[in-house]
Amino acid sequence: MVRVVLGSDEATAVTEAVAADLRSRGHQVSLVGPPGGEALEWADVGLRLGRAVAAGDADTGVLFCWTGTGASIAANKVTGVRAALCTDAETARGARRWNDANVLVLSLRLATPALAAEMLDAWFATGPEASEATNIGKVSG
Repeated sequence: MVRVVLGSDEATAVTEAVAADLRSRGHQVSLVGPPGGEALEWADVGLRLGRAVAAGDADTGVLFCWTGTGASIAANKVTGVRAALCTDAETARGARRWNDANVLVLSLRLATPALAAEMLDAWFATGPEASEATNIGKVSG
């Protein structure tokens, strides 16, 4: 079982579908922001989710905002977080493989439940490449 924190500044059909998808994979899901019933803005969601991952309260995070950019910037302010804004499965796979990203960030404007599921498949099936350890060390806080 993977402990996943899911955060967004909006509760939408996509965030609900991703939470359900994560649970169907057998993962433990905790919610931050409106999906969890909290009124938080995107920067606060990104920071809180990032802190949860960095503290070890979650193994990974899935983060949303309208473009995905602001939330990823906020999460990346937290030491130990490597949040990657991804728009497709291959980018998500690369973020895990070459950057050991620990937070997957999606755009609410672009993501669909089907596309998000493809990205989650890639995210959970991929780990960091040993040959990238030096580079990953350079970007790890």
